[in-house]
Amino acid sequence: MLEVKKVSKSFADARGVKEVLRELSLQVAEGEFVSIVGPSGSGKTTLFGVIGGLQQPTAGEVHIGGQDTTGETGHVAYMPQQASLLPWRTVAGNIELSLTIAGVEKRKARSEALVWLERVGLAEYAGAYPHVLSGGMQQRVSFLRALLSPQRLMLLDEPFGALDALTREHMQKWLLSIWEQNRRSVLLVTHSIEEALYLSDRIIVLSASPAVILDEMIVPFERPRKEELREDARFMELRNRIYRHLAEGAKEAGGDGN
Repeated sequence: MLEVKKVSKSFADARGVKEVLRELSLQVAEGEFVSIVGPSGSGKTTLFGVIGGLQQPTAGEVHIGGQDTTGETGHVAYMPQQASLLPWRTVAGNIELSLTIAGVEKRKARSEALVWLERVGLAEYAGAYPHVLSGGMQQRVSFLRALLSPQRLMLLDEPFGALDALTREHMQKWLLSIWEQNRRSVLLVTHSIEEALYLSDRIIVLSASPAVILDEMIVPFERPRKEELREDARFMELRNRIYRHLAEGAKEAGGDGN
């Protein structure tokens, strides 16, 4: 589904040239859920910009669905940290727009939007505007909008980072329940080790900038995931393994921002 081939990215400013990504290669298979974790400033957001075609890599290529899509937009569905819903459209209207952009006829899009809102427990808010929803509800709508877009690859950029701990945990369970029904290819950026372990099939750990891959691990837990796996000895072992990488990376980065 996704293949990033030896991608490098540098930025030039008055102070010189800053290398952010260095010959980075990774893959996401069809229906696979992969997470990227790394210290602040490791270039995770830059990598998403390159994959989504918003930034041109200094070197390397991006292939999606077997095609070279380097520098091209429109090949991924994207869910940002903030919901970014259109405030002048109702909740149902935001979903309808995603469906009509995907080529669904307007009347059918309206009925499908209502069906999906019922599935995710938000039917009663169909006619409401986004500002009346809680943060978790807004993120449900945002995820649903990305899920219903025609692209098979979804990029989730720290989607629950702005939520409180309890809501974040609830949203992780909710996301998995919806994803299990569709099995889209997902690449998630997160700062939460526990979130990556709970959600993913595979985890990629990046170094401090310039980012290279320090570690890559298969998450051994069966699906559907159970809440008690957070107390599993293997879960804690993997968490500590990733934490050591991040702690070392944070020292190297000197606490710089992303």
